[in-house]
Amino acid sequence: MTYTLTKPLTFDEFVAQYGNDFRYELADAEVIDMEPTGTHEAVGGKIAAKISIAIANADFPWCIPRTCLLRPFGEVATSRRPDVVVLDEIALTDEPRWEKEPVITLGRSVKLVVEVVSANWETDYARKLEEYALLGIPEYWIVDFRGLGGTAFIGRPKQPTLTVCTLDAEEYKQQQYRLGEPISSPLLPALKFCLDDVLPR
Repeated sequence: MTYTLTKPLTFDEFVAQYGNDFRYELADAEVIDMEPTGTHEAVGGKIAAKISIAIANADFPWCIPRTCLLRPFGEVATSRRPDVVVLDEIALTDEPRWEKEPVITLGRSVKLVVEVVSANWETDYARKLEEYALLGIPEYWIVDFRGLGGTAFIGRPKQPTLTVCTLDAEEYKQQQYRLGEPISSPLLPALKFCLDDVLPR
């Protein structure tokens, strides 16, 4: 479940008060309590491990920060905290806030974002999809390990699904993977795993 806290905040107020707290995001000046569960965090951690191995094996100059805030648009008081974010360390030299705080404002600094779906699945499948595309993030994964998304997004019957969204011009092309299907990432072609490998035990 996602709850909205009552007091509207600017982006800078949010960073000052909640910047180090993994539970919160900011959407249109409203603080959102994401209420992550243990299984949600376990799935995110397993995915981060798979991606980290692929990055190391490819010797890419990329990293996965422990925590990171993305600011999709400068004029809107919104800040996203993806479950996993892959950053280009070379591009980070152009980030105006990075040296003092883990805030990303330039889409070119981000190679990949991963959102593990919770009860607020609409945000992951719709709003964040649009925000990340507008930022120009090359890949966005939606990991719906419980099959919570609407049938318009994951089809029938509803089942665990991992959707790889690949940016094409200004929109994402989507490829869905079910249990037992090897996942393919254009960004990390050597990455080999199935959704089964990251599910809670």
